[in-house]
Amino acid sequence: MANTNLTPDMITDEALRILHQKSNFIGNIITEYDDEFAKDGAKIGNTLRIRHPIQYSTGTGATMATTGNADTTQTQTTLTISSQRHVPMRFTSEELTLDIDDFSKRHIEPAMAVLAAKIEADAFGMIDLVASTVHAGTAISFAEVLGSRKKIVEGLAPVQDRSACLDSQANVDLVDALKGLFQDSGSVSKQYKEGMMGHTAGFDFYENTLLPKHTSGAEGGLGNYLVNNADASNTDASNLTEGTLVVDTGTKTIKLGDVFSIANVYDVHPETKESTGVLKQFAVRADAAGAGTLSITPTIITGGPYKNVNSTPANNAALTFVGAASTTYNQSLLFQKGFACIGFADLVLPKGTHMASRRNYDGVSMRLVSDYDIVKDRVLTRMDVLYGYKVLRPQLACKLLHT
Repeated sequence: MANTNLTPDMITDEALRILHQKSNFIGNIITEYDDEFAKDGAKIGNTLRIRHPIQYSTGTGATMATTGNADTTQTQTTLTISSQRHVPMRFTSEELTLDIDDFSKRHIEPAMAVLAAKIEADAFGMIDLVASTVHAGTAISFAEVLGSRKKIVEGLAPVQDRSACLDSQANVDLVDALKGLFQDSGSVSKQYKEGMMGHTAGFDFYENTLLPKHTSGAEGGLGNYLVNNADASNTDASNLTEGTLVVDTGTKTIKLGDVFSIANVYDVHPETKESTGVLKQFAVRADAAGAGTLSITPTIITGGPYKNVNSTPANNAALTFVGAASTTYNQSLLFQKGFACIGFADLVLPKGTHMASRRNYDGVSMRLVSDYDIVKDRVLTRMDVLYGYKVLRPQLACKLLHT
């Protein structure tokens, strides 16, 4: 039976449901929502403070250390709510009498498909800040998926809430080989998400066409850049994801998202702090060319509870970049939910409009505002979201590069 009139809340609720369904990346990372913003409405530039898990060191013997590594260090990051997106819609007053399912198919579903795509494409920019990388060459094999899983496990990723977003080519490479392994996820507690293929190897697998490609810099695959007198006492854990490294000698371009290792700088176990014997990988956070300071992630930390390398990089230690020079790679991403977060805030509800609604569903806040066009008997509507995103624990993700 048709509704006498669709309400703003009904439309907004349906829009949020569809947005959630179509978002298989942002729907699988942490979603932050602060209801404090609901008092006055959020504006671009509002921030959320997010705390990292505390890490500790151990001691030996009967005497407990009371200084240095014994200090409890609470690290945190700031998530800036800086992106506002909207979808303009237009429909007649007659269409507001449709059943919600009919109205959804005609108006809400195509609108939310576009909005979800834009948000996911924005958020996928965080892949550039993932250092753990498996270089798969021309095609992805299941062995390389397991290699990526190994890196995430070694980062102490919890066993639950692990996802794999594959680009279309990776999907072609893997689906036929794995079709006998995929099982129904049995996700009774969460809604089905578009593009889901199944569950295997501890991951929910999705196909996502919004994953960006990466074109490496001209330095790719070479070792011309050298460390320039690295700081030998870096134990500062105030910022875990935004570090620097001074380099010299090299001249060729380095691109945002390029990944490199440093000679004789090895990863350590997150808890024992013992070397794993595997070179630590770092990602470049900004384009560079020539000697100077590289912006990198993670921060190089050589001691204390947040220690992440076995030793300080030696002067003139060579940087070796993953992949070939000036090559465009397809990228897929395997991650655990705690890898990153996206935060939404409430936009102000204007007064004196034909219809207005603001709703929150599963951490996503959306505003609908409509005004009536008396000349053409139609309703002009916009649906807005205000959001920001941030990498929290890059060690809980691994990207697969392939051509």
